[in-house]
Amino acid sequence: AVVAMAGENCVAIASDTRHGVRQLMTIGCQRQKTFKLTDQTFVGLAGLATDVQTFSQLLDFRIKLFSLKEERTMQPQMAANMISSMLYEKRFGPWFTEPIVAGLDKEGTPFLCAFDYIGAMSKAQDFVVSGTSSE
Repeated sequence: AVVAMAGENCVAIASDTRHGVRQLMTIGCQRQKTFKLTDQTFVGLAGLATDVQTFSQLLDFRIKLFSLKEERTMQPQMAANMISSMLYEKRFGPWFTEPIVAGLDKEGTPFLCAFDYIGAMSKAQDFVVSGTSSE
């Protein structure tokens, strides 16, 4: 489960560290689900552990490639659009992960959004949840 919330010129993102099977059995309690994309942008990935790991590595690669090509830092809205496109590209064999993006833009305004498996973006003003806690 991943949760992100916005405050006055700030955001917070948190997750559990449980690695489980079918919500009934816990395999371990040290699974990373939140990742730093840039100094102002963070992503939380709930879902299938192998897809979370692969998707986070691909995100890291694309963020670094953007920084090298453009010589600037990717803003949260751009990261969200990139994630949406990445998920939509795999819509017929989707990544089993539900990302959350939390960050601050250049003016310090909070940005929060969540995605479904095929990249549909849902922006929020105050908080977003993903994973087993979203019901």
